[in-house]
Amino acid sequence: MPSWPRPAPSPPDFAAIRAELGVPEDFPADALAEAEAAAARPPLPELDATDVELVTLDPPGSRDLDQAVHLAERNGGFRVTYAIADVGGFVRLGGALDAEARRRGQTVYSPDRRVPLHPTVLSEGAASLLPGQVTPAVVWTLDLDGDGELTTSDVRRARVRSRAQLDYPGVQAQADAGTLPGALALLPRIGRLLLERAADRGAIELGTPEQEVQPTPDGGWTLVFRGDLPVETWNAQISLLTGRCAAGLMLDGGVGILRTLPPARPQDVERLRLLAPALGVDWPAGASPGSVISGLDAGDPRHAAFLEEAATLLRGSGYTAFDGAPPAQPLHSGVAAPYAHVTAPLRRLVDRFGTEVCLALATGRGPGDELRAALPLLPELMATSDRRTHEVERAVVDATEAWLLHGREGDRFPAVALDEGTVVLDELAVRARCAGPLTPGTRVEVRLVEADVASRSVRFEVVT
Repeated sequence: MPSWPRPAPSPPDFAAIRAELGVPEDFPADALAEAEAAAARPPLPELDATDVELVTLDPPGSRDLDQAVHLAERNGGFRVTYAIADVGGFVRLGGALDAEARRRGQTVYSPDRRVPLHPTVLSEGAASLLPGQVTPAVVWTLDLDGDGELTTSDVRRARVRSRAQLDYPGVQAQADAGTLPGALALLPRIGRLLLERAADRGAIELGTPEQEVQPTPDGGWTLVFRGDLPVETWNAQISLLTGRCAAGLMLDGGVGILRTLPPARPQDVERLRLLAPALGVDWPAGASPGSVISGLDAGDPRHAAFLEEAATLLRGSGYTAFDGAPPAQPLHSGVAAPYAHVTAPLRRLVDRFGTEVCLALATGRGPGDELRAALPLLPELMATSDRRTHEVERAVVDATEAWLLHGREGDRFPAVALDEGTVVLDELAVRARCAGPLTPGTRVEVRLVEADVASRSVRFEVVT
């Protein structure tokens, strides 16, 4: 290793990564014109639900607000009012904007900017559930009993007005202090009940922290491991509840598109069960994988290694369109129920189509020919955009890891072995390949062999 210091490389170029991986940045003129015309004439439904005191709950700084919620007690149970941005009211099937959304598939989030599925005049303006703005929405009314089981559901278009834009850290602080606003006062109670019902079904939620690139005050970037706050988990349960209702409506109506995940293979469950004792994981006789996983602490190195291996239980997800006979495998094994994506139409293409199917079925008329014809195309469109998005996310993290570690080749770092070839550093939120003898769940010392910014490559070796 040279003794002289090497010049620091330039910060990662996230725009270059997006260009390399084919992320569409600019909208065609005809799609923009359609979006601007639709934004100038919002399709406000006759049904007025502006009296419902909805609030939004998102990451800080969000502008593409897909969902607004109000929670209330009702007849010994609960009523969940969940308003979803009515993107289908703005985007005409077969138009230029529809074609561009199909090409994009979903919003791509990078540390420096987000590349939206729809032009910002809609996604961060007329179609977004911004506070104080009367906005068209698709309103789900979901009634639960006192145990959190669904009793009745309804979906229809209505005009709504969100009262406040809230963010996860702020609402978590309010939850901890017991000062949640009225619309969300029941969120901890309902969220926990829905989690209990999910556990009863055998749902699997790994809950492992994810690497996230964040800006630093000096204009650079750093990596952190970020796990969900409790309010994020509770809020996600509201979305999952809605997706289960949507899937039920589609299956009853004989047409739709589901988010599916096949059940874990018995051999994968058995391999995980045999690995549990070595990693300090208690697996009682007869316990489901989901119940075992829910009791783990991702901050424990041995539990983290177990969760890494448990990811094999959640492989094979996709979208399944059907029209007529229901699909042979309709389940999402992570949710442990049939499930459909309908709650993020500003950010994910398939949600608009799933929502339109549900609205058509709820009225008893069923989806029209043009909508039905689009359903079989969606699985491949979403698979393509999912691959591109995951490639961008991985490349962004890899580039940041290499940039943070460049010039430290030869340095030693304490780390935890996740599997026979992967470690996570203590000092930085870096997860990388490592050569040498590794036992999952053990602490090791590793030496940095390579941190190549151009190739986005980081390699370590075990110090013996």
